[in-house]
Amino acid sequence: MIARSRQVALALTAVLAAGAACQADRHEAPGRPAPSATASGGFTLVASGDVLPHSSIIDRARFDAGGRGYDFRPMLAGVKPLVTRADLALCHMETVYGENGNYTGYPAFKSPPEVAAGLAATGYDGCSTASNHSLDDGADGIRRTLDALDRAGVRHAGSARTEAEARTVTVLRAGRAQVAHLAYTYGTNGYPLPAGRPWAVNQIDEGRILADAGAARRAGADVVVVSLHWGTEWQDEPDRQQLTLARSLTAARTGDRPAVDLILGTHAHVPQAYEKVNGTWVIYGMGDQIAGQMFNHAGGPDPRGNQSTLGRFTFAPPKSPGGRWEVTKAEFVPQLFDIDAGRVVNLNQALGQGADVTGVRDRIRDVVFSRGAAEDGLVMGE
Repeated sequence: MIARSRQVALALTAVLAAGAACQADRHEAPGRPAPSATASGGFTLVASGDVLPHSSIIDRARFDAGGRGYDFRPMLAGVKPLVTRADLALCHMETVYGENGNYTGYPAFKSPPEVAAGLAATGYDGCSTASNHSLDDGADGIRRTLDALDRAGVRHAGSARTEAEARTVTVLRAGRAQVAHLAYTYGTNGYPLPAGRPWAVNQIDEGRILADAGAARRAGADVVVVSLHWGTEWQDEPDRQQLTLARSLTAARTGDRPAVDLILGTHAHVPQAYEKVNGTWVIYGMGDQIAGQMFNHAGGPDPRGNQSTLGRFTFAPPKSPGGRWEVTKAEFVPQLFDIDAGRVVNLNQALGQGADVTGVRDRIRDVVFSRGAAEDGLVMGE
């Protein structure tokens, strides 16, 4: 672990300036609104859940493209205003990409690479790519996915094409802060790591996560964000592993600062609670942002599988040099993927369109607040 930490620190030092310049170009592009937090030296980060294109989603993207290629931009148009207003926007790309029309849904996913262009057009700056589906098409699937994200200008963390890439921490610029993004998964559905590539997908290991986080911090990262693909599918409540790991990661420190500043959870298919643990915000599960009709373990259609939240956190700069960037405002926005329309819906913007919309919004709200986050200042955003 010590050797890897030194390698990570050296790699991070080399990419801090380059990553900052790249992200500054994206956020200063014409047409992107200037976030209010930037004026005070802080920044706003948004994060959303699993992008999981089933066959029906692929078909919808082809329809939206008029039968020529695949267009995922209309699906995400409903959240574009939220995403583009943030200084930094992170998504979770759960599946890998296929090629030449060889695209599949469940159980072994191969998605059209046009997903990457849709995420970029929506305003996402980076995606976690470590999931239980990261090896659905072996090393080739990882390569195609990361190549497509690179072409679209979307950064990525959690899987790698080369050992050098696996040792390099993803750093993104948010206002004047350097944000390190780390990502890990509980497993890969029984698929073994490719021969000679034990570094291809980051696996959840407390020691490794803390070593990577510490190396990133020591090399100059102001904020460390960790994406975790974890938990028990179809369970609203976080499981024991989530609770235990969240406590351990948020209790760890690098020097005078916490090792981790924010944890973003995916995988469970349903929205889970937000909670402030040891002074650090944890989203146990954001739910599926994009997915076809979902069926739970009992075999029945489960509408919770198309419900999710978008987390939004406003960070303020340290009050003294070397201090922690503090979250001064924590929000969540309830979302629904309308499987009939093939669109992500901001439920707060859809209120008044029927009791069902209000009921879904309220159910998500109750789950999000189920571990006392309201008492720690979490609010529902617009």
